Amino acid sequence: MRSSPWGDPVLIREPSVAGTFYPDDRDRCMKELDACIASARKRAARDDTPELPERIHGCIMPHAGWQFSGATAARSLLAVCERDLPQVVIVFGAIHIPHGKQPTCFDRGGWETPLGILEVEQRLCERLMGQTGLLQADPHAHEGEHSIEVELPFIQQLLGDIPFVPIMVQPDEQAAALGRSIGRTCRAYGVRALFICSTDLTHYGPRFDFAPEGVGPDGLQWARDINDKRMINLIRTMEAEHVVDEALHNRNACGAGALAATIEACQACGAQTATLLEHRTSEDAAVELGLAPSQDAVGYASMVIG
Repeated sequence: MRSSPWGDPVLIREPSVAGTFYPDDRDRCMKELDACIASARKRAARDDTPELPERIHGCIMPHAGWQFSGATAARSLLAVCERDLPQVVIVFGAIHIPHGKQPTCFDRGGWETPLGILEVEQRLCERLMGQTGLLQADPHAHEGEHSIEVELPFIQQLLGDIPFVPIMVQPDEQAAALGRSIGRTCRAYGVRALFICSTDLTHYGPRFDFAPEGVGPDGLQWARDINDKRMINLIRTMEAEHVVDEALHNRNACGAGALAATIEACQACGAQTATLLEHRTSEDAAVELGLAPSQDAVGYASMVIG
């Protein structure tokens, strides 16, 4: 994290995983982004895409390395581009590096990516912290975390220079209440927000110390066709109150708090349905890339809520 060249009070968050999860220079980043988006468009044209809601309030996006999950992440934002664009993006992130017990907002400044700096909507952050009573400002809580960062170049490329609000959400009983309060605040102030949940699904195999159905193809199929779908079905039926417990018991979402908050925020703004656009795993991507079969896999879903 560094101070902005425009003055000391403005903070700039530098990338933490550029060069590992995605390219760290502009040209290669743009090239890989374009490839992910082209692949997403191709899949959308090939698949029987369900009818999309008239207004899209939210998206579910995976946050793994782009070569595995980038096209899946792009699909939900491509759907947003077919509707009226939002005024601001609020990204609820999964927490992999704990920093306390309260949801945290990077409340000012901007986040740097290889494509430039995406500005934080400071005024909205202040309103959300003041209105919800559940959110605190802590830019340092976002250091080293990747769940929000890997989504930002997609936002920059597809939604343009749009202000955003980054929020880390713990998987606990506060998550749904936080999302509901944020959604109500946006609605009360007439803010047309897009709520994004950054989460992967089941992390299965020896690498993740989770293989209740055994190691190998049968276990990976169970993770995809049963364990992932338990969570996907809860999202489809908008059961935010059950998401965190489901993930804690079955380990089928690393961003359960972000999921609960996103569903509730969307519902508070009038959303009634959640639509699955794509469900894949890292093993599916590995096969397409010609990589050797693995004993481990991570689930990815692209969904829109409207």
